[in-house]
Amino acid sequence: MTVMATARIFQRPKNSMQSGRARTDQWQLEFEPAEAKHPDPLTGWAGSGDTRDQIRLLFPTVEAAIAHCEREGHDYTVVPAPAKTLKLQAYADNFR
Repeated sequence: MTVMATARIFQRPKNSMQSGRARTDQWQLEFEPAEAKHPDPLTGWAGSGDTRDQIRLLFPTVEAAIAHCEREGHDYTVVPAPAKTLKLQAYADNFR
C-alpha cells in the first residue's frame, strides 16, 4: 500500500527583509512531511528519510497547481492568498 502525498498550495508571501514583491504572484506547491524529523547521532542535524520535503514547485496560477495535483493523483489543500493591504504614510508622520 502506497501513501498518497498531500500537497499544500499557497501564494508566496513577500520577503519581510526587503521592500520588493518579486515572485509573490507565483503559487508554490510543497508536500506535507510523511515522517517526523529526528536528530542525526553523529552531527546532531535534524533529518528524515522523506525526500519529498526537498520538492518545491512554482506555478503561475492556482489552477495550474491544482491541475498538476489532479493529474499526478496527489491530495491537495489550497491556502488562500492573504489580502494585500497598503499602509499609506507620509514622511512627515515620522515627526509627530
